[in-house]
Amino acid sequence: MAVYIHQGSRIITQGITGRAGRFFTERCLGYAAGRACFVAGVNPAKAGGEIFGLPIYASVREAAAATGATVSVIYVPPPAAAGAILEAAQAGLALVVCPVQGIPVKDMLHVRAQMRAIAAASGRHTLLLGPGSPGVISPGQVVAGIMPAHIHKPGRVGIVSHSGTLAWEAAAQLGALGLGQSSAVGLGAEPVGGLGYLDVLQAFHADADTDAVVMLGSAAGRGEIDAALWWRQHMRKPLVAYIAGAASGDAAAAAKLEVLRGCGAAVTGNPSEIGHLARQALCG
Repeated sequence: MAVYIHQGSRIITQGITGRAGRFFTERCLGYAAGRACFVAGVNPAKAGGEIFGLPIYASVREAAAATGATVSVIYVPPPAAAGAILEAAQAGLALVVCPVQGIPVKDMLHVRAQMRAIAAASGRHTLLLGPGSPGVISPGQVVAGIMPAHIHKPGRVGIVSHSGTLAWEAAAQLGALGLGQSSAVGLGAEPVGGLGYLDVLQAFHADADTDAVVMLGSAAGRGEIDAALWWRQHMRKPLVAYIAGAASGDAAAAAKLEVLRGCGAAVTGNPSEIGHLARQALCG
């Protein structure tokens, strides 16, 4: 079925009338089932109007109640983005995709605490991709965010990356080798965010349409290590890992690559090898 979004998803755009909201929503509408999946926009100042044939509501709660939407993509200025994320969580949406970069760290710390409190009080857990996430795409079905959909082809390899450009490079390589993707998920690289490598790896583990996973990381943090340690214990699907900086002598990146290799993942510090490693992992 793919992870997080699919052709049956119902999606709204917060900030749909701004420049970024208009541009990327129109692109998403034009891809695969996008016209059916995107159902509304939110802008309190323009409630009651419409754009691209989509109704505009004053709040996320109103939009969700009227359309059944469970996913939101946020395109608002950084000072307002934390509030937009919280509004979506308070409305009970299942997933929020936030491509916005530069949200103050203190704002995101508050968001994280509030989202936990909302979940504890309501039992509803809102997942967050971002901030700074390029989004998520299930090729041939729907895209939410700024992913260049034409690069991605339907298939059975999952991609998770902190970087949009790395995800697109991997998708292009896989496509050239006849390997498409079940889904590609961009985490973003902001200091405080939502979903991490382990969360997405677990989602791919549960997805019957994903046969292997490509994990694209960096020298910073230990998210890739935690994911690989979990993968070694729980998954049988092949894992291919790339760590940026390892080939250029970054000691932290090289050390992380060694840990992932020790877990049994197929690893590389050379981005040009990602596609070939994935094909080898799948074909044995």
